[in-house]
Amino acid sequence: MAAKDDLGRRGELLAAQRLAASGFTVIERNWRCSQGELDIIARTGDELVFVEVKTRSSVAYGHPFEAITPVKLARLRRLAGAWCEAHPDQRGRVRIDAVAVLAPRVGAVTIEHLERVG
Repeated sequence: MAAKDDLGRRGELLAAQRLAASGFTVIERNWRCSQGELDIIARTGDELVFVEVKTRSSVAYGHPFEAITPVKLARLRRLAGAWCEAHPDQRGRVRIDAVAVLAPRVGAVTIEHLERVG
């Protein structure tokens, strides 16, 4: 389990770095409440962006984006609402994005960013 946790943390770090390099301001990472956790909260322009990061070492069990189901999207919407309630000083339009990180043991890392997934 530790290796999987390490892979997930590495993927989230790489995703945050990619977002920052693309002009996003990362506001918070790994925000938790009783309902769950948001991987990355960022801002771009006047939009608050809640980013779900999925990291895999291969596509043997499917592409990382395949793990973002309708149930997961509904949960992300609830979590985004909870974050906004907890941070009333943060204003702006809200969207949910997803970042897929493929980080094989050998070879180049691939990062894909999908905007407005839910």
